[in-house]
Amino acid sequence: MLLSEGQMSDHEGAALMRDALSSARILIGDKGHDSDRFRRALTARGIEPCMPSRRGRTAHPA
Repeated sequence: MLLSEGQMSDHEGAALMRDALSSARILIGDKGHDSDRFRRALTARGIEPCMPSRRGRTAHPA
């Protein structure tokens, strides 16, 4: 669990918790967690990101 400031974006907060996800195989998130950097970090650890793309995204991840 991470308690963050109210102004922090979801994907920045999720990045702070990335090291705690070592045994996860899939991460289910919402649109607030959608960023290319976060998705790359997850896949580099062997974790499949499962989250909808945020509105306005020009390149949708595969």
